Amino acid sequence: MSFIADETPAFAEAVKNKIAAFNAGHWDASQRRPIGFKQLHANCELAAGIAGRTFGNWCLIDNFWVCDSLRGQGIGSAMLKTAEDEARARGCRWLLLDTLEFQAPAFYRGRGYREVWCQQDYPFDGGKRWYLVKTL
Repeated sequence: MSFIADETPAFAEAVKNKIAAFNAGHWDASQRRPIGFKQLHANCELAAGIAGRTFGNWCLIDNFWVCDSLRGQGIGSAMLKTAEDEARARGCRWLLLDTLEFQAPAFYRGRGYREVWCQQDYPFDGGKRWYLVKTL
């Protein structure tokens, strides 16, 4: 058996669409909604942002970033709480996110997140990717 290599974004999107079509026979994905909040610098440049999606009982945060100059000032905590409050208002009962060892696992644990799994040696030997959940 041989397969054709295809690493294009269009191919990845086509596979994603096929999975979405299959899943539609098992649940109503129209309830899936993006979630996102941002803060801008005075010059309108992005200073902080959190983005993900809600669906059913769950909120999934895909990306969360605060610029270096604003870290340690409570902006990240306030932004995360805003996302949690919105997820809760949408009926979510849990929030799931992941973080790398050198990113923010202690930050999330300090805000009530608990580890559900640690992917060892990610992306290389000695690295860790933590999957964390919080009950909303």
